[in-house]
Amino acid sequence: MRLWSIHPKYLDRVGLVALWRESLLAQKVLRGETVAYKSHPQLIRFKNLAHPERAIASYQDEVWRESKRRGFDFDKRKIRAETSRVKIPITRGQLRYEFDLLTDKLKRRDPDRYQELLSVRKIECNAVFRAVDGAIEEWERKKLNIG
Repeated sequence: MRLWSIHPKYLDRVGLVALWRESLLAQKVLRGETVAYKSHPQLIRFKNLAHPERAIASYQDEVWRESKRRGFDFDKRKIRAETSRVKIPITRGQLRYEFDLLTDKLKRRDPDRYQELLSVRKIECNAVFRAVDGAIEEWERKKLNIG
């Protein structure tokens, strides 16, 4: 499961569709509707909130907005909670790590998108997060040798 902290605008088509699917799975886990993935590290930042279901709904809403901007037809009715104005802290080190992870994937999967992302200087996060100083988050399972 990968719930990207970076803004979904950076993802290619394959990544955006996968993120929507992963966010639906996360929603099920946070609602107690599945036994799988209950202790997945990507969910820690949502589980620690007063209203994790509303937080994941807010996250999904941002993914849905990006999908609409690109002309996709994700079913917004699948978001099963009201959104909130939550702002979850996410470290800039985590954002950099995820951005580098994405660009590493895109080198092979979508070289044109990879080239587009090379010009990004300030990495934006999904609007449910707020960037704070810090290294890669402790819950991250590192796949790249950076940070």
